[in-house]
Amino acid sequence: MSALEVWFDGDCPLCRREIAVMRRLDRRGAILFTDVANGQGSCPIDRAELLARFHAREDGAMLSGAAAFAAMWRAIPLLRPLGLAARNRTVLGLLERAYVAFLRVRPALTRALRR
Repeated sequence: MSALEVWFDGDCPLCRREIAVMRRLDRRGAILFTDVANGQGSCPIDRAELLARFHAREDGAMLSGAAAFAAMWRAIPLLRPLGLAARNRTVLGLLERAYVAFLRVRPALTRALRR
């Protein structure tokens, strides 16, 4: 079993594209990718909450937002330096602010990709 599980919105074209890239980079199969939108796997927390923000469970700890992305990056050798840098509180804070800003534009980006 993977030490890292990530939950993603498989109905979101932007999310599907990003997860496809992460799957290609995860050559060791270190990450279990769970599509919440399609009822795949089990939801450790409220499904709506899982769909609203990116979530991961790293070594049993639930993470969301930038912290979840950083955990995913740490599991992929090419991105590991970014994930390790995010262990710094200041770096993680900046990444989280960028993630929250992205969440505001995500609906518009999703609509554009569906066209």
